[in-house]
This record gives sequence, structure tokens and C-alpha cells, in this order.
Amino acid sequence: MSPEVFTGAEAVELAVVERSGFVESRHLGSAVVLGPDGSVVRSLGAPAAPVFPRSSMKPFQAIAVMGAGVPLEGAAAVLATASHGGTPAHLSVVRGLLAQAQLTEDALQCPHDWPLDASSRDDAIRDGESKKPLFMNCSGKHAAMLLACTVNGWSTENYLDPQHPMQLLVCDTIERLTGEKVVATGIDGCGAPVHAMALTTLARGIQRIATASDGSPFALYRNAATLKNAVLANGWAIDGPGRANTVVIDNLGVFAKGGAEGIMIMAAPDGTTVALKILDGSLRAATIVALSLLVDAGAVEKSAVDAIVPQLDLAVLGRGLPVGEIRASYPAA
Repeated sequence: MSPEVFTGAEAVELAVVERSGFVESRHLGSAVVLGPDGSVVRSLGAPAAPVFPRSSMKPFQAIAVMGAGVPLEGAAAVLATASHGGTPAHLSVVRGLLAQAQLTEDALQCPHDWPLDASSRDDAIRDGESKKPLFMNCSGKHAAMLLACTVNGWSTENYLDPQHPMQLLVCDTIERLTGEKVVATGIDGCGAPVHAMALTTLARGIQRIATASDGSPFALYRNAATLKNAVLANGWAIDGPGRANTVVIDNLGVFAKGGAEGIMIMAAPDGTTVALKILDGSLRAATIVALSLLVDAGAVEKSAVDAIVPQLDLAVLGRGLPVGEIRASYPAA
């Protein structure tokens, strides 16, 4: 039987949506928290069951590009791991990666899309633009992969094929950083391969990235440290103005990367790491659940999290006014 995500019976409640004192909706899921030493300090639901990490897998893909001989740094490194908003600043970096590869936007094989950033989308429409791959939130990752292909003399025509050298290197990078074999491979929304793994496995790999040292004797970990440092210094690049990952990175110094279908990873400065999946695929509660788990673990101050809650789009509205909230609601430790 092929692997499949955990069931509702295996999941636990992670969050609720409360309207006027009435719990209107409940989000079930699974989560795991690793302590700074890598031990499991909190387990909710079924974190040993495989999931597709979706865009939370992008840090591994960016490190694979670096391992292919592309010296990414700064905003360029972050765009390789981003689900960007498509602002002019984001697009400038993506164009720069393509220029390094001596390729045009036509080489991008991600889907045609509009920018996620509402203002940038409106500007594009006013300018008479159409949906295009450059605007798609994964275009930075694709441009970085294309650059790795040109540096190594690999084909750029089939760079998304699971058997292409670029994709084989991604798989190898994941397995080296997590210490586990991937259990299934699918095709992500952007067309690149996505590899299934347990939430615990995902958390372990992300923790190794977030705690990597640029003085490591191993190139894999030096590249991981370069990526981590770039993300923490350029929070704008991984997401966008006012968007959740950027808010968390800039205000808390927490390495954060969301993924489609309810995936979230976060690693605090002390190495405490959370990986979670909300079973119904919604991301609306993922950020506050992950932050609440970091607070419970003593890795982030509750007052610091409370200070950014107004920026996380958690208010439930009635006639445009707050009448409730989306909040974490998981079993006590």
C-alpha cells in the first residue's frame, strides 16, 4: 500500500476559530517539537506519519543548489528557498539569477501566476501584464535550479525530471540532512519533485540547517549556515511585506517556512524546532500554533509573540470589526 497522510482519528485538535464566544471551526493535525539537543520534547497526533512538506522543503532544495557549485548568498540564497510575494524587489533578484545563468524568463517551467502580494498584483494588472512564471512564488527556486544546471552543463530542458542530476542532488541532500530515506515522491504545485517524510524527520533536517555553523568542516553544513544566516538577515525575501514568515523572521529571529496544505516549520535561535501539518490543508492557524509550541518549550517569549499577533491575520470579523480569533488549542503537555 502506498504511503498516505495520517487520518483524522490519529490527529489532534491544534487550533480553533472562535466567533462571538462560539467555537465555529476546529483544525486537526499533528506536530512535533525538538529540543535544542534534538530530542523529541512534544509529540501531538501522528508526527511519524509521512507528509509532503511542500514549500517547507525549499531550504533543502536551496542547499542542493549551493552543493551543485552555485555560491548563493544574501537575498539570492533566500529567493532560492522563498515562496515570495512577487514584489519588484523579489522579481529583481529572480531576474538576476536568470541573468547569471544567461537564460531568459522563458526557461522557467513553474506555472503562470500572479504575484501573491496584492499591491504588486494590482500594479501588474494596471500595467497590462498577464500571468507568467516569473510572478509565481516558486520562481526563485526554479531560477536557482536553472543556474545550477548551467554551471554544471546539465540540461535546462528537463530540470524538473526526478531523474535529472539537479533533482537527484536534492533527494540526496534531504537524506543527508535528515538521516532518513524519503518514503514517497510526488510532483509539487510548481512542477518540481516533492519528497514525503515524517514530520519528525522534517523537523530534524530543519534543525540541522538552523543550527549549522559556517565554520563546519563539511560543505553541506557550511552551505546550510549560509542559507540560515541569509534568511534571518533578509526576512523580506522569503515571503513579503506583512506576510507571516517575514513577520516571524524579522520580529522574533525565528527561521520559518510555511508550505501548502497546512505545513509549517520553525526553528528558534536556541535550536528548538517545530514541524506541523494541519490536516485539512489550511495555513490560517499554522503560524500561531507553531509559535505557541515554541513559547511552551521556552524557546520564544510569549510577550514577543503577543506583540506580533495583530500582524498575523488571526482576527475573526463581523461587519469588518473583530468579533473573535483564530487561536492555538492543543492538548496540554
